[in-house]
Amino acid sequence: MPRQPGRLPGVSMAGFRQRAPARVDIAMVAHPSVTLFVDLSDGDGLVYDAHGRRECGSTVVGLVPGDLRLGGRAAGGIECLQIRLSPVLAVAVFGASTDLSGTVVSLEDVWGRDAGRAEERLRAAASWDERFTIAVDALGRRMSARPSLDPGVAAAWWLMLTSRGRVRVDSLANEVGWSRKRLWSRFRSQIGLTPKHAARLVRFDHAAHLLAAGNAAAQVAAASGYVDQAHLHREVKAFTGVTPTAVAAAPWLAIDDVAWPTSSADLTPSTSPIRQVPAK
Repeated sequence: MPRQPGRLPGVSMAGFRQRAPARVDIAMVAHPSVTLFVDLSDGDGLVYDAHGRRECGSTVVGLVPGDLRLGGRAAGGIECLQIRLSPVLAVAVFGASTDLSGTVVSLEDVWGRDAGRAEERLRAAASWDERFTIAVDALGRRMSARPSLDPGVAAAWWLMLTSRGRVRVDSLANEVGWSRKRLWSRFRSQIGLTPKHAARLVRFDHAAHLLAAGNAAAQVAAASGYVDQAHLHREVKAFTGVTPTAVAAAPWLAIDDVAWPTSSADLTPSTSPIRQVPAK
């Protein structure tokens, strides 16, 4: 496993390489982060299909993007660097996370000419360790050059993560010292989701990880704070379009611990030991 580069709280990374030219086709579900897929393949590598639109190359997936499939084929295999950013960091890296919510856009559209330069450096790197270090450096420089999120909004997001989405909006407002209306307005304008929707997303993500780990739906519902198994079913259906049983069996990219399917001999994940650390 590659050594750990400099830490950036709120960032997690993984590198993936498909050595054989077999086609990749994987569905994604909503995740409580803004996700970058940096295409390091030669030729036509990664292809993403969202809302009936197919495009190639590096992409940025916002919060709750809706239907999305990531795939592709390349003669020499596919290589990709996946970077997950908390929405708190996405504001600093991209200037805003609100504009990314519910969208899938090319990396160049939101990063500008720096996207191409970063891709060139990453492709030329001799190892995944070096790639992780290059990515951390690029993200760090962008973060230092841009304003950060409102501290109150950042604190509310931190509380959502630490409570795994099991927190009421009134409690969040009290914790940050704002009125419910002020929290709702500022959170929505900077994160791109209402506090209630964001908490639902965080709770769903926790439940999805438990399902993927093999826990029974009834146990997951109880552990995640859902009223009952039917409530869990409705929420999973709302975020994925499929049942909890299907989520448990599917190799969703949005679940970091299983990432891309490793049962196939053609896929060899190379993951960074950076683990997502909520940004305060």
